[in-house]
Order: sequence, then C-alpha cells, then structure tokens
Amino acid sequence: MRARSVVIVVFEGVQSLDVTGPLEVFAGAVQASGQRDAYRVITASPGGGPVRSHSGLRLLPDTDLAEVGPVHTLVVPGGEGTRLVDPALVARIRELAGRAERVVSVCTGAFLLAEAGLLAGRRATTHWAYGEELARRFPDVEVDPDPIHVRDGRIATSAGVTAGIDLALALVEEDLGRKTALLVARHLVVFLRRPGNQAQFSTQLAAQVAARQPLREVQRWIAEHPEADLSVEALAGRSALSPRHFARAFAAEVGVTPGRYVDGVRLEAARRLLEDTDDGIEEIARSCGYGTPEAMRRAFVRALAAPPAEYRRRFRPEPTGGH
Repeated sequence: MRARSVVIVVFEGVQSLDVTGPLEVFAGAVQASGQRDAYRVITASPGGGPVRSHSGLRLLPDTDLAEVGPVHTLVVPGGEGTRLVDPALVARIRELAGRAERVVSVCTGAFLLAEAGLLAGRRATTHWAYGEELARRFPDVEVDPDPIHVRDGRIATSAGVTAGIDLALALVEEDLGRKTALLVARHLVVFLRRPGNQAQFSTQLAAQVAARQPLREVQRWIAEHPEADLSVEALAGRSALSPRHFARAFAAEVGVTPGRYVDGVRLEAARRLLEDTDDGIEEIARSCGYGTPEAMRRAFVRALAAPPAEYRRRFRPEPTGGH
C-alpha cells in the first residue's frame, strides 16, 4: 500500500503550532502503528524556501508547493500570514485540494480554504475570535464558531491551535484505528480526542465574569456546588437580590441567563467525572445536580449528541495497564 501523503502547507506568518501539532500526530502514528507506510508527512512552501512563523520561528520545508505529488490529506494551518492573501498560494491550495482525498484547516487556515472557494455551501469552524469575520467575509459559508472541529464531506476545519491536534487524532483513528490513535495521544500526553462538537470554551471561560462582587461569588458557588439548588430563587438569595433583579443583572453582566450558565457548568462537571472517575451514572447525575440519570441523559443528548454511557466509552482515556 502506498503511504498516505500528508502535505502541510507553510507560508510566511504561519502559526507554528498549527504546523507542528498535526505533524507530530501523523508522524507519531507511523511509529505507533508499526506501519512505515501509514503516512508520509511533507511540508511545502511557495517556492520551497524557508519561512518565518508569526512568532519568529524559522521553518525549512521539504519541498516547493508546485512540486508536490500525490496528496492524501492536505493540511492548511492558520496564523497572521492568512490575513494578507497571496493569490498564488490560494490558487495552489485550490489545485492541491482538488486532487486530495481530505482537506483540513487549522485555526484561521479556514480563511485560505474559503478564499479558494472550498468552503462554499459547507459548514465550517475556525478560532472563536475570528468566526464573525469569516461569516462576514464569506456569507456562502455556514460558520459554526463553537465546535472544536467540523467535518463536512471530505473537508474538515478546526478551531485554534490544539484543536488541530484533536482533529488529526480523529483522522488517525479513522485511518488506523482507536488503538493507534490512543498510543499517539498518550505519547503527546493529551486525551485521545475531545468530541468535535465540544465547545471551544468552557462555560466559565466563554461567559463573562460579573462586574459586581455578589454575582462573582454566585458564579464561584455554582462551579463549586453543581449538586446544590441552583434555581434563580436560591441564587438570588445568595446575592441578596430579588429573583427578578438577579436574573436581569446576571444576564447583563455574564452574558447568559442563570439557567443556561448552570446547565453548562453541570454538563462540564458530569463530563469530567465520566472521563476521570469510575463513578456510576446515577452517582454522577446526583453529584452534578441532575437528580436522575434520565435528566442527565437528556442533557447530554441535547448538548453532545451522545448519552453519558456512550460519551464515557468514546472519550474516556483507556487504562494503561499499570504503565
């Protein structure tokens, strides 16, 4: 079998981690699988010369983009270099994508795919800070700014930096199986993979921190006590405000309603327990404030499209056998 050629595009101003993250995953999969022809990873730049990343790291590519042969997976990283569109680079990406089995972007690499017309009519994501701009500049792209990565046919887009590792691990699992992907993940000291539809931010990071101290204390209390009575009435009592005033002030200062904030915190707490402990579903449901396993199941299916048991099976790191 001919090795799957993974071509990673590099250019002036590229984000170095967008390059090295996927590169380490695919290269590691060769060793982990014991298959020398699993992947052949190639870096290529316009003209074949060295490029300097946005952080100043100098990268020496393997070849000229114009001399790239067969392409199985084309990887287009992001970085400040995507802000100044090079028509020749876009044209070459379009040509290579046309003969690739898969096309992948990391972070703002989605802008280059969109410039090349590859995302028209497709669902895509990018770094959370640039989702609105991507949607504004390319209205024919269905931009979803929340997920870690999105797959639409043979084209996959991912969020910022480490999300490129998540997507690369998902592709390795698709090609070579869970065991190989898990070995690579262990070597890189990361989870096998986060679900693609997992939000780029945790609830606490995505939401704003309230300006008033009583509301900040309520946010802290929610995070530390997901099992407690977190109704608007109970939380309002903790902040010494009326329920109506509390709900209005919380939404204004935090950016989401108290109910949505509580839902997000409870979901994250349950996910962590499913991933990191052997606690039973009923115990986790109780400790995270769901009350019943059925209530937690509905929350998981609604937010993650997988019930708790399936989520644990798919995303919990497997035991290492004592090593």
